[in-house]
Amino acid sequence: MEINKIYNEDCLDTMAKMPDGFVDLTVTSPPYDNLRTYNGSLVWNESIWKAIIKELYRVIKKGGVVVWVVGDATIKGSETGTSFKQALFFKGIGLNIHDTMIYRKVNPIPLTHNRYEQGFEFMFIFSKGKPKTFNPILVECKTKGKEYNIIRPKGIDGSSKRNRDEIVITKNTKYRDNIFEYSIGHKKQETGCHSAPFPEKLAEDHILSWSNEGDLVYDPFMGSGTTAKMAILNKRNWVGSEIAKEYCEIAEK
Repeated sequence: MEINKIYNEDCLDTMAKMPDGFVDLTVTSPPYDNLRTYNGSLVWNESIWKAIIKELYRVIKKGGVVVWVVGDATIKGSETGTSFKQALFFKGIGLNIHDTMIYRKVNPIPLTHNRYEQGFEFMFIFSKGKPKTFNPILVECKTKGKEYNIIRPKGIDGSSKRNRDEIVITKNTKYRDNIFEYSIGHKKQETGCHSAPFPEKLAEDHILSWSNEGDLVYDPFMGSGTTAKMAILNKRNWVGSEIAKEYCEIAEK
């Protein structure tokens, strides 16, 4: 199949063109419990998302990763739990739940209800076996260069394998934790009319973390093209599926 292209079709049709083990990394945000119908172009239910997840398992390479950014609707006072059902289905067909990450919204949209503001979404990291690539994002240690005197206690009988104190110096950097914070609200204006774009930095951070230059990144729900744009800027190949023609046009622009 042709790569570096958005296919204006159902993602199941796109993946049917792919051989087994074709994709290095998937970064996507599927529809949430039919909260959005995308101008009537989308039908979304359990049988459909199960079929999509099975195909993602097939087309992902061994050691490949799926980043699944998802939330739940609230119906009759209860969250649906669909995100957890999907995570367990991924695990049930053979993928590892490598990490359950959080996308924290720095500026969530205020709502009026009898619960605290919804300020996050899940970012499930599924892997086909052990991830073949991990390029950790590093952050500066607040106490970099500080010396600590570690006192190692002796054993009950007075002996110890390390019968000495030790001076430890804090490193300059450490791995970022698994709660990623991003602002929302500006990308919608930039893309024209897509109702649910995710932050470009979110896509970029995962592309940098779980793939290398020249790898193939896939987004089965390409929307306004965020994943493709970040793949291009970071020298990755990419493929996208988007069922709505108007969003394909926004993405191409």
